[in-house]
Amino acid sequence: MAQTHYENFPVASVFLPRRLRVPIAMIYRFARQADDFADEGSDTIEERLNNLQKFRDELNLIQAYIQPNTDFFRALQHTIRDHQLPLQPFYDLLDAFSQDVVKTRYENFDEVMDYCKRSANPIGHLLLHLYQAATPHHLVLSDAICSALQLINFYQDIAIDFAKNADKSRIYLCQDEMKKANITELDIAQQVVDTKWQHFMLLNITRAEQLLLAGKPLGRILTGRIGLELRLIIAGGERILHKLKACKGDIFHYRPQLNSWDWVIILLKALFKR
Repeated sequence: MAQTHYENFPVASVFLPRRLRVPIAMIYRFARQADDFADEGSDTIEERLNNLQKFRDELNLIQAYIQPNTDFFRALQHTIRDHQLPLQPFYDLLDAFSQDVVKTRYENFDEVMDYCKRSANPIGHLLLHLYQAATPHHLVLSDAICSALQLINFYQDIAIDFAKNADKSRIYLCQDEMKKANITELDIAQQVVDTKWQHFMLLNITRAEQLLLAGKPLGRILTGRIGLELRLIIAGGERILHKLKACKGDIFHYRPQLNSWDWVIILLKALFKR
């Protein structure tokens, strides 16, 4: 499944210990499929919410120590049991994806961060539990990393999110900040890249960069191949930020994607830069 979606960040890569690759892939598959329910295809809002509710119903069975109905959730139940994973992060992800179905605008940055708390941070929590490293301090650092990566994803996908068909078109940029910067939805629709847009994007990019830097120490705190994997992810985020700055926020014509040379830079940074 990971190979069918373009990802700027490594998912269950060969750098991880072999024993962790399958459970991480299970977590990723859960999140990816639920996200697709909210985003992909031509289902109605009711059908999308119903599909997400079916996932929630399967989680309820796991929570009640009852065998789930599908092969995937039976396998997920084993993963959760074997690695003593909490169920709340899975529920949080479903809440975020359900919100995606019905909410398309965000008034302020607090609303955006509340979404990140449920759409991105649960993945970090699950991975830290999987690594047996879910201390309060580690969770705080992980939240900063995951929220930053979610913001980066928003910024590189502004045009894609806005171009989705009518019932799914979203803007994750803060409405109050857009108003203050005198940027309208028409500017996004017409892909206007003027001085005010460049300045507005730089402010957003810088905020995401500061958040990523706040969590970056976790990449050195975690040791071995797990730490290396996290440093790769962080370096990938930094590389996308570099590209966002280089194109001056013109994600309409220069959506950042990582190429082979970028991955060389990312690997070198993960291995040697502190």
